[in-house]
Amino acid sequence: MIRAYLFALDPTDQQVEAMRSHCGAQRVAYNWCLAQVRANWAQRAAEQTYGLAGDQLTPWINTSAYSLRKAWNAAKDEVAPWWAENSKEAYASGCANLSTALGNRRDGRARMPRFKSKHRARLTCRFTTGAFGLSADRRHIRLPVIGPVRTCESTRKLARKVEAETARIRSLTLSYQRGRWHVAFSVEVDEPAPPPRDDGRIVGVDLGIKELATLSTGEHVPNTRRLDRELRNLRRVQRTCARRRGPDRRTRQESSNRWRKARARAEQIHTRVANLRRNDTHQLTTRLVRDFDTIEIEDLHVAGMLRNHRLARHIAGANWAETRRQLTYKAERAGARLVVAHRWFASSKTCSECGTAKAKLSLSERTYICLACGIVLDRDENAARNLAALAATDTRELRGEQPEGTGVRRDRLAGNATRLPREDRANGQSHHRKAMAR
Repeated sequence: MIRAYLFALDPTDQQVEAMRSHCGAQRVAYNWCLAQVRANWAQRAAEQTYGLAGDQLTPWINTSAYSLRKAWNAAKDEVAPWWAENSKEAYASGCANLSTALGNRRDGRARMPRFKSKHRARLTCRFTTGAFGLSADRRHIRLPVIGPVRTCESTRKLARKVEAETARIRSLTLSYQRGRWHVAFSVEVDEPAPPPRDDGRIVGVDLGIKELATLSTGEHVPNTRRLDRELRNLRRVQRTCARRRGPDRRTRQESSNRWRKARARAEQIHTRVANLRRNDTHQLTTRLVRDFDTIEIEDLHVAGMLRNHRLARHIAGANWAETRRQLTYKAERAGARLVVAHRWFASSKTCSECGTAKAKLSLSERTYICLACGIVLDRDENAARNLAALAATDTRELRGEQPEGTGVRRDRLAGNATRLPREDRANGQSHHRKAMAR
């Protein structure tokens, strides 16, 4: 099993410059190899216009990582006379990244790779060989050429596994993200598969915006809306950036120091919001995996929902895709079962009590009223109950909308639902509209 261990670093100013130099070296090697590939392809295209074909054309350049690295080593003295200042792994990382990008283009998974900009490219560098690893004091990590760098937290969790020979470090990736330098270890861990849990604890989870998640048990997890709380400060800092001299690519104007300081304050706000949002998601997913054996969620089309510009910011802040990703790997590690309902499964339109499905249900109707059985229930809780009932049936055949009912209800599901009197069921929708108007 391959796992990643991420640690934040606390480097000195000299180490920061060395890290930036290594990331820049990776970018230079990447751009040089890409230029050679483009030149080779352009030469072949030009020769074809002259009527040449077959063996008369210039041979294709080999785009494997080994061949690109060999070509770089042959030309590095002329291209980058300063290459000895950095580890050779920085240049090898650039060659390997380009080989992977060209392979993705060849397989149809990506477009033609582009040159990396010095000012906009992400700072990253990967080490696969050399003197890198953990230090004995468990508060430093070792990097080639750079030396020991202090970490913001202890590395004892990974160090204990390495000392017990139950884990083997495969590679190390240095990166600058979220306003800090980080190091990620790719570790091959020897862990037995956890036994499956079958205690029968089932929960349906309906993700939303007003509530971060609504469980079939009736619990509502509030949405803290981390970004909304910081919007006022963010607007003030961004107005400060707008009043100062920023970079301009057309006139080659460099940014002022005051602009950089204001921009750094804006990045700090974004970093804080992202960290708090990620922490909320981790707490929710960890608790779900710990307390339940079977978890049912919906297959949401998040990318399509983000096209609604009225709700895009709130949908992005709810972290739906990240919640599903965390539930997937955490359930696998803990032996729990994650069931993903079909995207068109009518969880909101179906009554969790009698199974009758409504033909239409507007987004403004936050209370579900069934005209067949008279149940009055919160809309999200009704959807979560249907998801829990679907998981309880233990079937892989997930049904979509059915006017006659879905047949996935479970009569033993308990909750705080109430029923309308029989004489009021026919007018249930009108009562609901009047209540919404008030």
